[in-house]
Amino acid sequence: MKLMRSALYFALIGTAVCLTSCEDECDVTCNENEILTIDCECVAQSTDDEILVTNNITEDTEWTAEKVIVLGGRITVTNGATLTIAPGAVIKGQSGGGVNATALVVARGAKLNAVGTATQPIIFTTVADELTPEMVAAGEFSSPNMSADQRGRWGGLIILGNAPISAKNDADELVTEVQIEGIPTSDPNGLYGGNDKEDNSGTIAYVSIRHGGTDIGAGNEINGLTLGAVGSGTSINNIEVVANADDGIEWFGGTVNVNNALVWSCGDDGLDTDQAWNGLCTNWIVAVPAGGSAMELDGPEGDYIDGAHQFTDGIIYCGDNIDHIIDLDDNTNAGINRLYVFGVADSYPGEAGFEPIESFGGDGSGNNGQWEYTLPAGKDPATIFTGVPTAALTEVTLETKSMGPDASDFAWSWGGHSGTLSGLGL
Repeated sequence: MKLMRSALYFALIGTAVCLTSCEDECDVTCNENEILTIDCECVAQSTDDEILVTNNITEDTEWTAEKVIVLGGRITVTNGATLTIAPGAVIKGQSGGGVNATALVVARGAKLNAVGTATQPIIFTTVADELTPEMVAAGEFSSPNMSADQRGRWGGLIILGNAPISAKNDADELVTEVQIEGIPTSDPNGLYGGNDKEDNSGTIAYVSIRHGGTDIGAGNEINGLTLGAVGSGTSINNIEVVANADDGIEWFGGTVNVNNALVWSCGDDGLDTDQAWNGLCTNWIVAVPAGGSAMELDGPEGDYIDGAHQFTDGIIYCGDNIDHIIDLDDNTNAGINRLYVFGVADSYPGEAGFEPIESFGGDGSGNNGQWEYTLPAGKDPATIFTGVPTAALTEVTLETKSMGPDASDFAWSWGGHSGTLSGLGL
């Protein structure tokens, strides 16, 4: 079915859909069971297998895997409420930008218990994705119609807590709470920060977040997984973010730890830290960034700092479009140890004077070293590992590397199922 843009449309489960011929042709042909949106996207027609969510969650709620859950806007789990998501559930965000960007927000004082399994992960994706809970139940975790370069189709998952942050407001005043990026300032549920280091926002495990990252305005984007002042009482492990238009995972202060994280094919940075996060990220992979840095680690914005945040046992596959491999500030309270870097393009870094590793070691408070690497033949490691002490580096082959996680840890993910990780040699 070929349709064109028109001012005449109706809402299908909250999605604006063309009814008649339009002024400007979309030049898109949809399948018989699909409808063309005014954004020129083909989406499945509404069925009895979907549940549209349009209101905030103000009491304890459970989403099962029996039907697709469709986010009809920015849906917030409010203070005092707990949202539980069953293994194998598929949650889809509608398209939309600006203040109408779709996202699932867990506000301060709320909890998200989204606990999938290696055989039944929980998947957040776009309404344009034809993946169903039945497919997941049958062991098919890859999208049947979406590719990993289709980004920015909805928002993302935002978790906010009461742990400390190091921040200033627009007036350059020290503050203990601020509004998270990606949520309009008119929404008080977007505030994060406090003084409870052990704050508990729930448990998140075996969750895949796909095709997100839409903007709400210039320089105000939604990450795949945003962690604002999330406390150490929160458990986060086995997370995948793929095809996000902005960063994969970004921490804004807080004390939460993350274990087993895979970020690939994202349009900006893979792992990003701000506001003196003080936690640990272990067993992680960042692969083929599509324009950003593998890691962008920023320091405190205010005077609060409590130790360092640490990354350990990681792998970076650079690919053809990476910016910095690791970009730190001189005041960044971060450490990176047990790291393996490979997949560097022959032409990288290209620009004379460009430093792929910016400000190695940050402020020196973290544990940095034990880096392994594999480079193209003839590539001088000094041009890649700028500022890194020679003693911290060891050249290895892909087969003999000893740093970073095993790809089998992510066999449950889209990256594992699609062959992307094995295609990189992992």
